[in-house]
Amino acid sequence: MEFAVSQILSGISLGGQYALIAIGYTMVYGILRLINFAHGDVFMIAGVLMVYMSASMPLYISIPAMIIFTVLLGFLIERAAYKPLRSAPRMSVMISAIGVSYLLQNLALYITGGQPKTYPRIPWISKTITIFGARTHVVTVVTPFLVIALVLILTLLIDKTKIGIAMRAVSKDFETSQLMGVKINTVISVTFIIGSFLAAVGSVLYFTNYPTVVPMSGAMPGLKAFVAAVFGGIGSIPGAVIGAFIIGICETLIKGTDYAIFSDAFTFALLIIILVVKPTGIFGEKTTDKV
Repeated sequence: MEFAVSQILSGISLGGQYALIAIGYTMVYGILRLINFAHGDVFMIAGVLMVYMSASMPLYISIPAMIIFTVLLGFLIERAAYKPLRSAPRMSVMISAIGVSYLLQNLALYITGGQPKTYPRIPWISKTITIFGARTHVVTVVTPFLVIALVLILTLLIDKTKIGIAMRAVSKDFETSQLMGVKINTVISVTFIIGSFLAAVGSVLYFTNYPTVVPMSGAMPGLKAFVAAVFGGIGSIPGAVIGAFIIGICETLIKGTDYAIFSDAFTFALLIIILVVKPTGIFGEKTTDKV
């Protein structure tokens, strides 16, 4: 019983961490129709920043500073790598995203010297507690509630604010929104800023549970978050969150069996199945291209 509770709690926590990354993927795709392959590496850079900042500053300064620098990184990536290609073919933008991904990985490799770095222990969420006889960390319990709170705030921002209305307009029709006076560049920058902020928060939660940071730390979580976004219906924030929780729970349950070696394979098998059965995902809507 204790083992089952522990596995489910860990799965919910992991799913919440994937959800924070997946929202960045789904928001950027919803507006630009771009898969931002560098997003997982932004998540990794947030972890590297935290390792070095916490070594020279107290946590109450290093955590906000890390989030600010990660947000600034997301903003700079959009302005330097994507904005100049706004009118270029979609393939060019995708290649640029892959290039940014490798650039960030090599930058992290240079900074860390290729050596694994230990993520700092955050006292408030690293404590061990007991729930129904199962021992787990506070971060495991905090994660789903924090994710739900952030998603609700994001939903209110999109539904009730001027920039949120502009984001919805751009996601529906990019060209018409531009003709109607919507500041496209501002909308896209805000989208990248929100995605980077959530990735930074997700990195704190993720690396508290998995405290080793290497240049490839963002690759697998980024891919799984992307699968979650596709599974839920890429472009749909609730879909990305639900897809992430499903993947996180299933992955953790599989790791607790004799088939643990297939836990990663399950995620990508699920992607193939959903693309075959329902290509638009659970909450995705069918779209018709204009001729």
